[in-house]
Amino acid sequence: MNQSAPLTARRVSPILGIAAGVAAISTASIFVRYAQIDGAPSLTIAALRLLFASAVLLPLAWVRSRAELVTLSTRDLLTGLVSGVFLGAHFATWIMSLQYTDVTSSVVLVTLSPLFVAVGSVLFLHERLSRLAISGVAIAVLGGVLMSLGGPGGASQQAPNPLLGNALALLGAVCIAPYFLIGRRLRTRLSTLAYISVVYSAAAVALMVAVVVSGTPLVGFDPQAYLWMALLALLPQLVGHTSFNWSLGFLPATFATIPALGEPIGSSILAVLLLGEVLTPWKVVSGALALSGIAFMTVSRTHER
Repeated sequence: MNQSAPLTARRVSPILGIAAGVAAISTASIFVRYAQIDGAPSLTIAALRLLFASAVLLPLAWVRSRAELVTLSTRDLLTGLVSGVFLGAHFATWIMSLQYTDVTSSVVLVTLSPLFVAVGSVLFLHERLSRLAISGVAIAVLGGVLMSLGGPGGASQQAPNPLLGNALALLGAVCIAPYFLIGRRLRTRLSTLAYISVVYSAAAVALMVAVVVSGTPLVGFDPQAYLWMALLALLPQLVGHTSFNWSLGFLPATFATIPALGEPIGSSILAVLLLGEVLTPWKVVSGALALSGIAFMTVSRTHER
């Protein structure tokens, strides 16, 4: 009995971490939209989100993971910096997409990243996907695509520029795939705290450079806008994405990102309740299809273990 308990905990803990991450990141689109309503530019929102998160993490990482950070190899440091640049690009493109399309379409398209992660995992990490896992990816992505179409009377028809917004969200999905793949490699050698302190800080620096180069303002907004950006850093970033980073130490990259397809469901519900967006039967059915793909992935992972 003593030997089975740790094994059970080892199986359950990554799943709980992923569940917490899905719940936390589901609030991100709501906070972003509120900040945009209060006048904050999308690039500013992305930059301050990572800047605030890094400001919380770095002192803690220096106290608890100083030895890891000081002895970090040049290769690992450069790899982490590259990962951070991809993460920054992901946030910049996705947050900008929310200016032009509805929450559900934006979040569904950006969480199609498992398709790119699966391809990258096979090509670069030499991971193998079972037939059931591949079926789960296909079903989840199909549900996401159908949801993004909106169906008759979809909210995306009322968006300012849904084509541009959807394209930006899809570009965000492409950008986040290398971030997850790199994280899979680095998390085998670094603790979660050391890894995210490097990556989040690199993303913050990259976005701040983009802000300066583009001439985007950082100050002068309604104080409430800064509140939404601070909440973005604390809940979706530090709780949500950190949970996914931690799970990368235990699960292949594809499995760690597929459950993020649950985000469109949580975000859509919040968008209906808080933003008055329309959740049509089409999106309900396609969302259920995406969740069934997640279930396929869970069954596959359990069988492999």
